[in-house]
Amino acid sequence: MAQVLEFKLPDLGEGLTEAEIVRWLVEVGDVVAVDQPVVEVETAKAMVEVPCPYGGVVTARFGAEGTELPVGAPLLTVAVGETADGRPAGDGSGAGTAAADGARDGASGGREPAAEGSGNVLVGYGTSQAPARRRRVRPAAPAVNGRSRAPEPVRETRLAGTPQAAPGARTGRTAPADGPVPVISPLVRRLARENGLDLRKLAGSGPDGLILRADVEHALRAAGTQDRTETTAATAPAATTPATPAATGGSARSTAGAASVTRVPLKGIRGAVADKLSRSRTEIPDATCWVDADATELMRTRAAMNAAGGPKISVLALLARICTAALARFPELNASVDTGAREIVRYADVHLGFAAQTERGLVVPVVRDAHTRDAESLTAEFARLTEAARAGTLTPGELTGGTFTLNNYGVFGVDGSTPIINHPEAAMLGVGRIVPKPWVHEGELAVRQVVQLSLTFDHRVCDGGTAGGFLRYVADCVEQPAVLLRTV
Repeated sequence: MAQVLEFKLPDLGEGLTEAEIVRWLVEVGDVVAVDQPVVEVETAKAMVEVPCPYGGVVTARFGAEGTELPVGAPLLTVAVGETADGRPAGDGSGAGTAAADGARDGASGGREPAAEGSGNVLVGYGTSQAPARRRRVRPAAPAVNGRSRAPEPVRETRLAGTPQAAPGARTGRTAPADGPVPVISPLVRRLARENGLDLRKLAGSGPDGLILRADVEHALRAAGTQDRTETTAATAPAATTPATPAATGGSARSTAGAASVTRVPLKGIRGAVADKLSRSRTEIPDATCWVDADATELMRTRAAMNAAGGPKISVLALLARICTAALARFPELNASVDTGAREIVRYADVHLGFAAQTERGLVVPVVRDAHTRDAESLTAEFARLTEAARAGTLTPGELTGGTFTLNNYGVFGVDGSTPIINHPEAAMLGVGRIVPKPWVHEGELAVRQVVQLSLTFDHRVCDGGTAGGFLRYVADCVEQPAVLLRTV
């Protein structure tokens, strides 16, 4: 007989406690191999594929697409071993049978085979096998009066409270008056606290009454609707006669305008970015200084490097190389502030973040040990991380741990900006577009390639003199790249 194993949403790391199901990669009845991706989920950090550590036949899925699940909640169940008709689970697919065969061979004396998973967690974190082709397995139809009967459809199991429930319905159990509130996500607790919502009055729709973010958001929407209804009822005049179209022309237009409003949930990456930017503005006393620089020589240097053969060097890589050299001279800016300990934490290594705009929102991939890389290595790493960002395959580890951020907003065709610091870092260098402009060069007016540089910094880690010195050094290197060669 097959042994049915339950696969739960694994710990995604980096303090993440929940994830949203974006897309199921398997269906009930599919054969899966060990470490085959079975679902695509989106966390507050990235979109990742979750591989199943068991091989066999999928017997149930938990949660529809768009559902948020906490870490530890069931994702799916897999039948491992022999099925009811004596065949090994997944037999005949040509893939996904290794785990089932191993479990069957290890069985003896009529005992249930012991199934072991691969131990891997996420794609990108050391999975050992490539995904195998999926195939749906349908149970053999028993004969009735000499004729084959159509197989019974495989029913999918879902958690209570998923979109399969009636619209607006909330199922689950209300938290007891005493004892801990059934919620594990700090984001959910903060959302409730900031909106004055008592979690003990909510009925959680998660497993065992667990309160999810969707429950809090539903309660807040319901409270907002009630407030608007009460306000309207208190202020609207009593109607004594039916309103005519002429008399209600203005109201009709207002109603039509209200109906055209679109509300976009702040969740996933966009929600995480919103939280981080809000926290940065709230906690960091930032200041910005800027300077125009003549980038003509920098562009000539890049052209000469690319003409020499070999991989092409990007402008961003040259700017990153200048940044790491500037941070070596002004280490105060490669830091963060530990508010609890009231200490400034300075880092010896430069893990350089860079802003990347994607269809799913703004992300900041991190180039590890940027100070040890040359322009060619930086170009290759920027290209790899940018492609992964656009494909939505960045791992949480590639989106965290930065110590300084480089923001090239010139790609959007703008000259300047006052960027918001990427919390908890202490500074960000912004680079505008490089365009021909009138410039006084060697005492004469000429057309030069000019760029505006801006530095936003945490005023707690340094004073304006240090920030100005950093930015001036960056500008000097842009104007005369030989300055960089003299100081490294």
